[in-house]
Amino acid sequence: MTTPLAFPLNGFMDPQRLWVLALLPVLIVLYVILLRRKAKQGMRYTNTSILAVVMPGQSQWLRHITVALALLSLITLSLAWARPLGVEQVPRQRATVVVVVDISLSMTATDVEPSRLEAAKTEAIEFISGLPAEFNVALVSLSGNPSVRMPPVTDHAAVINLIERLQPQESSSVGDALQAALSALEQAPAGDDGSLAPGMIVLLSDGANTGGQAPRQVAQQCAQSQVPIYTIAFGTDNGYVDLDGSRQPVPPDIGLMRELAQATDGQSYTADNASQLRDAYRRIESEVGFVETEKEITATAAGLSGVFALIAAVGAVMLGARWR
Repeated sequence: MTTPLAFPLNGFMDPQRLWVLALLPVLIVLYVILLRRKAKQGMRYTNTSILAVVMPGQSQWLRHITVALALLSLITLSLAWARPLGVEQVPRQRATVVVVVDISLSMTATDVEPSRLEAAKTEAIEFISGLPAEFNVALVSLSGNPSVRMPPVTDHAAVINLIERLQPQESSSVGDALQAALSALEQAPAGDDGSLAPGMIVLLSDGANTGGQAPRQVAQQCAQSQVPIYTIAFGTDNGYVDLDGSRQPVPPDIGLMRELAQATDGQSYTADNASQLRDAYRRIESEVGFVETEKEITATAAGLSGVFALIAAVGAVMLGARWR
């Protein structure tokens, strides 16, 4: 989607053709000379009442407007011949989304079918599949040793392929994973002015944190960088995993997930309403600015010339008509 072209003109592709505009002052001078000559000629008929019946008077202002429109038509036609360039504002699709998938052992709990991890994978894939093709997407795995599995790329299929192959690992460091996500955002292609693309972090986890940096402190860094965190909490209070022959309860920390989102002006969801996340990218899309690009607008100028010519023709017909 693009915005209307901005004026004034931004140059011409064939500026040497603008020499034809030098003929316009000549036409204007000729028009003024003809008007003065007509005024000096006087009238051949002294009986003006009969003349008024035979030839109704013509409106001076209509004549001037018709000539002016004809000149405007010639001007815009000349501009069209020089192939004018306008300015079009195009959305700068440089947004980056970092998807953080929790692969810690607590995510193997089956209180969410078929498991928390598989449900998180499915939700991540569906979310990425709905993103605009121009968006950069990065992938971070959340475990005791979080890592950037894929830096920001527009190859969404490659990111999805990596998500499908994620396997559980020990421990969980939410804060370190968010720090890795911030680092991934910095790897996104910069704009022409060196600015970083606007971004967001999507965290899919049960919120369990067993070490590393404090998640809330890293969330403050995200807030300072204007990077919202959107969270989806997976799991129920009855969730458990079997480790070394013993059953370990792994309730989700929904409170932490909610705090991370609120601290960064994001949104928090649960597995039950995770589908609402699929429209969250529209918020970051609305924050993406516009860039001005040059675009040839010859057709626009030619069309405008045609409109002026049509109106001038109507005026000429009205001047030549004999109304009774």
